[in-house]
Amino acid sequence: MNKRKREGTKTSKFGVPGRINHDSSEFYSSRLYEDLPKEKKVKYTENDISQEYLNSILCKSSENMEELPDNSIHLMVTSPPYNVGKEYDRNLTLSEYREFLKRVWKETYRVLVPGGRVCINVANLGRKPYVPLHSFIIEDMLDIGFLMRGEIIWNKGTSASPSTAWGSWLSAKNPTLRDIHEYILVFCKDTFKRENKKRKSTISREEFLEFTKSVWTFPAVSAKKIGHPAPFPVELPYRCIQLYTFEGEVVLDPFMGSGQTAIAAIKTGRQYMGYEISEEYVKLAEKRIKESLLELKSPKLFEYLGEEKQKDEMS
Repeated sequence: MNKRKREGTKTSKFGVPGRINHDSSEFYSSRLYEDLPKEKKVKYTENDISQEYLNSILCKSSENMEELPDNSIHLMVTSPPYNVGKEYDRNLTLSEYREFLKRVWKETYRVLVPGGRVCINVANLGRKPYVPLHSFIIEDMLDIGFLMRGEIIWNKGTSASPSTAWGSWLSAKNPTLRDIHEYILVFCKDTFKRENKKRKSTISREEFLEFTKSVWTFPAVSAKKIGHPAPFPVELPYRCIQLYTFEGEVVLDPFMGSGQTAIAAIKTGRQYMGYEISEEYVKLAEKRIKESLLELKSPKLFEYLGEEKQKDEMS
């Protein structure tokens, strides 16, 4: 007896609880989408990065990533400097700061492969007034032509700063919200789907079910312990890499800091490329990368150590 094929769902005025072979063309053809960037029909192109630069961190600004050819990066994961007086910040006006970041985002667009993804971790700032950095970044990314895929709320939970800046205690006079979250903004270039070139996904079923949720809960890391004033945990780029890339692909961090993105790339069998303006933090990142390679007993340690020293350190 032939089984009857289940009819697909489609856009409904009352919503659809479950989606099977869902036809959402009516929704996406609405005027709501008229002014947003559109998906393009482009030929997939992927160019190789010179071995001189692959799996390295360059001590320079990522406003010009001339070392990277067009269409050579599969994922960009970063947390930009917040322009709030850290030692590496430039004390820019908000408009100057946005223009600085936009130069980096434009270079990122150039070097991404069609369908390549971007994950930007950002926290909002201040209270008088509140500065919604994430909304400004979204506006600038859309202006460049990126397609937005969503935003993830990183719930830092109990590891969030134990702030006592209540504003006014038990009073409606001036209560202040205390952020326990940050954002991870997700975009892609030109098309929504990625070519996989017959490469392997390494994400597990359990990870996929967890990482596709729009709220991620895991702790922050100690700046003092890492040795950098604003580190994100390795868990953050690890999740982005597992969800958005295939094995062996290249992950870019234009603000590499203390090296978390590179460490996550190594742990997942990906390659990395990074930029960092501070020589001190380049050295810190390289030290932490070497420690990660030692921990994993990775053959890539040969890139950092001579053959005899490698044998000693890995034994």
